[in-house]
Amino acid sequence: MFAVLTNDDGIHAPGLRALYRALLRAGHTVQVIAPLGEKSATGHALTVHRPLRVKPVEEDGFSGLAVEGTPVDCVKLGLSRLVDKKPDLLISGMNSGGNVGPDIIYSGTLAAASEGAFMGCSSLAVSHNARRAAPDELDAYACYAVDILRRIPWSALPPHRAVSLNLPGCPLHECKGLTVCPQSGAFWRDWYEERHDPHGRPYWWMDGVVPPEQVEQTSDKFKLEQGWATLTPLKFEFTDHEAMTMLQDIFSP
Repeated sequence: MFAVLTNDDGIHAPGLRALYRALLRAGHTVQVIAPLGEKSATGHALTVHRPLRVKPVEEDGFSGLAVEGTPVDCVKLGLSRLVDKKPDLLISGMNSGGNVGPDIIYSGTLAAASEGAFMGCSSLAVSHNARRAAPDELDAYACYAVDILRRIPWSALPPHRAVSLNLPGCPLHECKGLTVCPQSGAFWRDWYEERHDPHGRPYWWMDGVVPPEQVEQTSDKFKLEQGWATLTPLKFEFTDHEAMTMLQDIFSP
């Protein structure tokens, strides 16, 4: 299998490196095209007002291309100009921190996978819910993800879909198993704390929480926090057909 690997934590991120190693060990061919620096929570942002530059990165058995742009820049530029053939799979990750529920809207990891899906590639986003995973835990997560992607019937999925795999924050041997489940419909409740710099000038720092009472017990967010690995297929058609019918009734001539 020929895979293009990207992320939003940057080309030097431990999670990307672990997934790169696991893919190579499994016999796959991998082309890394990832942001030069961290681009978390950039969503589907594109660079349109400055040129994109690409820097080769070769170090310690690793080879990749670093793009001075966003995760979506990496996918669009990579698939259209930086690779010679269409990959069998576009993989985004392995992200540090889960991408479930409302995070799917903001995540650069999911945006890269969705852009791959838009461009006609089978696409997988991989995230783990441990903020500070040890190297051996990252390697275990990565090997698990590679085994899961092998078992997904990519050719049977409808077109322009992405699949999101989230791994729990516990050591993998404590994981309760894999569950296929829907995205949570809960939303972030955000607030901004006012702080002051050494010169007394105010600035704002965002914080927030997803209210636990809003999280459905069948959803990806609930299951992940209970120690399950979650697999969620995603599509990107946002039309509200129920509301459209209501509006058609009002505005039809």
